[in-house]
Amino acid sequence: MTTIISFFLEVILINIIVTGGAGFIGSNFIFHMLAKHSAYRIICLDKLTYAGNLSTLKPVMDKPNFSFMQTDICDREAVDKLFEEEHPDIVVNFAAESHVDRSIENPEIFLQTNILGAATLMDACRKYGIRRYHQISTDEVYGDLTLSAEAKPFTEQALIRPSSPYSSSKASADLLVMAYHRTYGLPVSISRCSNNYGTYQFPEKLIPLMIVNALSDKPLPVYGEGLNVRDWLCVEDHCKAIDLIIHKGRVGEVYNIGGNNEMRNIDIVKLICKELGKPESLITHVTDRKGHDMRYAIDPTKIHNELGWLPKTKFADGIKKTIKWYLENQKWWQDIINGEYQNYYKKMYGNR
Repeated sequence: MTTIISFFLEVILINIIVTGGAGFIGSNFIFHMLAKHSAYRIICLDKLTYAGNLSTLKPVMDKPNFSFMQTDICDREAVDKLFEEEHPDIVVNFAAESHVDRSIENPEIFLQTNILGAATLMDACRKYGIRRYHQISTDEVYGDLTLSAEAKPFTEQALIRPSSPYSSSKASADLLVMAYHRTYGLPVSISRCSNNYGTYQFPEKLIPLMIVNALSDKPLPVYGEGLNVRDWLCVEDHCKAIDLIIHKGRVGEVYNIGGNNEMRNIDIVKLICKELGKPESLITHVTDRKGHDMRYAIDPTKIHNELGWLPKTKFADGIKKTIKWYLENQKWWQDIINGEYQNYYKKMYGNR
């Protein structure tokens, strides 16, 4: 009986800070954690930049074990105050500037948020103590692969060779996380995921952009010939993997979270057209992105062998579910595209 009581006390007392929780993956992670671990307390910290949408968190805002704080992870005073008040056991850092195109236009903000923000969080972890600091990273830190069948997906032992200001900032943060582990003994872990898709994704990314434009019979801008290959991962599967890592993953380790589903961009766009009953004539090829990586693919064997995780969602099922969600939640994305995003869209695709 004593063991059971101790177990429940431990569970109830777990506080988790989720940074960037009003964004795409962060919000889905919060939904997952509150559904699976109903006794946990989740504190969401988000600056609410263009990609952070407080309305996304509406389903959980009234839950007694959830709270929200609007602040910048680079604000050391605010972060320290939060740690002092909340005494978190785990920090999961989703907060990041994450769009490659935006990093090409303005690299500085990526360096500030993605590197200095991570340092600020880890300094607070050192000061106040932490069970686990988990850094959300990306497969883009490995650079790209050729389209050759001989080019095998990256494992965690692959060299870091980032191509863009975005991926360089994430690679820098990864190196810093591991440096804090070695230098200060901070209990850390890192996960590197492939391209996510699913509900609540900001419509600047490929899949939601194509869905939203197709629904309005607008041109579907595809970089170059659209032959670039990405490995697609359902966001729900990603969240389950992170849950496993922060509870059972080894400290000081990196885990690849891949979807085992490589597809060319052009094939994704054609599939969306087919699902929505829209003509492929909407597809418009635009000038390619500067330094555009040809192919991303990562090997998730390590997380499967150590933690038993594998992606469960077949892309054919996941994309249908995603399209259905965007059809049923048009107010969510219409509020977004009617705002500042319109100016950004015109800038990125208007003259290409």
